[in-house]
Amino acid sequence: MATIGAAQGLRGDVRVRCFTTNPLTVGDYGNLHAEDGRVFEILETRPGKNNMIVIRFRGVNDRTAAEALRGLNLYIERDNLPDDELDDDEYFYADLEGLDVFDDAGNSYGAISAIFDFGAGDLLELKGPGRRPVLIPFNESAVLEIDFTDRRVLIDPVAAGLIDDGDDDAPDFPDPDGR
Repeated sequence: MATIGAAQGLRGDVRVRCFTTNPLTVGDYGNLHAEDGRVFEILETRPGKNNMIVIRFRGVNDRTAAEALRGLNLYIERDNLPDDELDDDEYFYADLEGLDVFDDAGNSYGAISAIFDFGAGDLLELKGPGRRPVLIPFNESAVLEIDFTDRRVLIDPVAAGLIDDGDDDAPDFPDPDGR
């Protein structure tokens, strides 16, 4: 939801980069949570410079305490996301985590443990017992169906790059030396 930047002033305010459409509404989602379990209550928000906002948190009362928070990623609880604004075919990526992944033959590929975007398209991370995590593309070719009722995702393992399609007629690409 947000990442804390540098301290702002002497009273404990911090500059924050928010990942909401309107950064000043970050307080509308309730308390913010750090991965280590700390909870931050927002007392005040105001516009800052360079697409940042300035936030005062309860209990952060001086510059030293504010500087100790630099680089901290903050999250909200899933229940605080506005489901009523979503269309029928829309969902939050957080809803995908934990869904079991199968192909049409019933083979299990583990469960979705994370969603990443490194710039070339979204990727789903799959983890299963005794398996190394794998990344598959999150697109219509690889992910065929998402069933939230049964908590399952149907994939095409060939399009997802999990198995070879055995196509020996695939074109060979020349090596860099042109041979």
